[in-house]
Amino acid sequence: MFRSIAVAVAALYFAPSIFALHSAFPYGTEKIRGVSLGGWLSIWPFVTPSLFDAANDSRIIDEFTFSQYQDRKKVESILKHHWDTWITEDDFIAISKAGLNHVKVPLGTWAFGVNKGEPFVQGQLPYLKKAAHWAQKHGLKLLIDFHGAPGSQNGFLNSGHFLASPTWHTSKTNIEETSTAVKQLAWMFKDMTDTVTIIDPLNETPAFLGPNVTSIIKDFYTDSYGNIRYPYGNSRKSSTIVLLHDGFSLNVWDDFMITPEWEGVMFDTHFYQGFALVDQQRTYDEHIKWSCNYTNTLKSSPHRLVVGEWTTAISDCGLYLGGIGMGSKYDGTAANSTQTGSCEGLTGPASKFSPSYKAFLRKLWEAQVIAFERGSEGWFQWNWKMEIAQEWSYKSGLQYGWIPQHVTDLKYPHICD
Repeated sequence: MFRSIAVAVAALYFAPSIFALHSAFPYGTEKIRGVSLGGWLSIWPFVTPSLFDAANDSRIIDEFTFSQYQDRKKVESILKHHWDTWITEDDFIAISKAGLNHVKVPLGTWAFGVNKGEPFVQGQLPYLKKAAHWAQKHGLKLLIDFHGAPGSQNGFLNSGHFLASPTWHTSKTNIEETSTAVKQLAWMFKDMTDTVTIIDPLNETPAFLGPNVTSIIKDFYTDSYGNIRYPYGNSRKSSTIVLLHDGFSLNVWDDFMITPEWEGVMFDTHFYQGFALVDQQRTYDEHIKWSCNYTNTLKSSPHRLVVGEWTTAISDCGLYLGGIGMGSKYDGTAANSTQTGSCEGLTGPASKFSPSYKAFLRKLWEAQVIAFERGSEGWFQWNWKMEIAQEWSYKSGLQYGWIPQHVTDLKYPHICD
């Protein structure tokens, strides 16, 4: 009962006219339809396994060790070539042509400053500026988010530092340096709010560790709000949206930044169907039904939500998804896992996918898009490009037909009715 009251009250607070903030994009009335450029300005093996395979060193498992265990000049050369070639203006042209309106660019805070004792290589910022100008040129809005921070905020591979337990929240210095990077990012684009319309101060924060850690995150989010919304050094307010990740604990945030003075806040929630055993054991039809039903979960939150990551993958079969040499839970090759089935035909180059699998991926893609747009402000699919695990790739979906050539050209518009 109390939750339903909170939802009703929030609906009053967040009328579109209040939320829009005179933004360059009509948030609250038009849906966000975006895609992520993961693996470009921050790297990990799942997106570009060739970078890590070429190192030929078993110690190199993430961006941290990629920089730590190789000659620095060599790393700088490799990364520069990667930044120059993995994403170009042609990708922004293709994204715009596909009818998408937003692009998400993840990067590490080390692009602005490397924490003492960490080996990360810099040089990302000129490319971040290129991304903003390409987006502006081709009519796209940009979400920039910090995917990695000092000490790793979650211990995940995509944070740049694969750890058994995250340490970001255990160090005041880590948190302060992350806040400084957020402030520098907001300052960098304070005069491009027509294009850089959303900033996420930190991806996948560890609210799952409990209330003591959530309290630290709330303080960081409060500081980040000030840094993003007031970047000019005075009382002038920016139109930039502040996007805060739910830390995989959406209900924790029901009463946080919910009153009208916290203008321009959205929450980021991620939706995956390939990691938990219960998800992996679903049939194709059950995956579609589960996707459609997610609308209700989204609507139950008192916050404006964005589904900031999702995919058409229904397994963890993608090469190096769990880490180099870690195997897959789906096929039982990961430690302490229960086999659900074979990975054959579920991952790899899209050219090898069967017609029936691609037909299912099309239905699943449309079901998720419909559900997310009914229940939230929109979505960012993960990911635009993948070297190997192309069931995760928007670009491959366009090429092989499980994603429509224009985002609105649905084949199954009533799949969730």
